[in-house]
Amino acid sequence: MIYIQAERWEGTVGRPEIHKFLGALQGQKANKGIFITTSSFSDEAREYAKTIPTKIVLINGEELAELMIDNDVGISGEASYEVKKIDSDYFSEE
Repeated sequence: MIYIQAERWEGTVGRPEIHKFLGALQGQKANKGIFITTSSFSDEAREYAKTIPTKIVLINGEELAELMIDNDVGISGEASYEVKKIDSDYFSEE
């Protein structure tokens, strides 16, 4: 089971918030969690998430936007382009 916490932050998410999330995960006996923020994580928060045995994936606002674009979530297409190349086999005289 994976638990997710999503926060709409304006400032940087620090180590204390990750520590609180870890406590919530341990309370549920969970081994994995994902912490998503619309802002960013401090270096201390990222380092802390790497050093603990419980797996916590940190996704910042930029990474979230990339995931949304890659998976067509919350976006609409503006334009698409088709790239063509000449099929040289079609013109061969064999």
